[in-house]
Amino acid sequence: MTRILSMLVAVVVGAGAAVAQQAIPGAYFIEQWDGDGDGRVTPEEARQKRADVFGMFDQNEDDLLQPAEWAMIADHLAAENAAQGQGLAKGMGQGPGTKVREAMQPPFNDLDGDGEVTSREFTEATDKLFSALDRNGDGLLTVDDLGRG
Repeated sequence: MTRILSMLVAVVVGAGAAVAQQAIPGAYFIEQWDGDGDGRVTPEEARQKRADVFGMFDQNEDDLLQPAEWAMIADHLAAENAAQGQGLAKGMGQGPGTKVREAMQPPFNDLDGDGEVTSREFTEATDKLFSALDRNGDGLLTVDDLGRG
């Protein structure tokens, strides 16, 4: 219950920042994923963020995301999308937000195809997401990588 409350608080608090940053596509993502605050997301920061996300949603701490936990992820994404207004996945429907949301689905993360997603798989799938978002291939994510277009 504490995790769920923390998650909801994060969504509400983050909503104001998201609205303020809509003028800069990708700024909200960078703010959330940039662990050291330098304006760039490294592969290590992205893996850590996704590991934290897995831990937040693995409510029964069995190292697997169960159907009810995937449903919580879907609810969280819907709330975040609504709070962001324009958001990463709105508009043309082809932007980086679409890729981020796809990366929060079981098929993207089930690397061994056994129908289950472990924390290891979820974290390792970060590399696939990172490559899809890193438009210029420099190994860092910035607002330039995440902007529209």
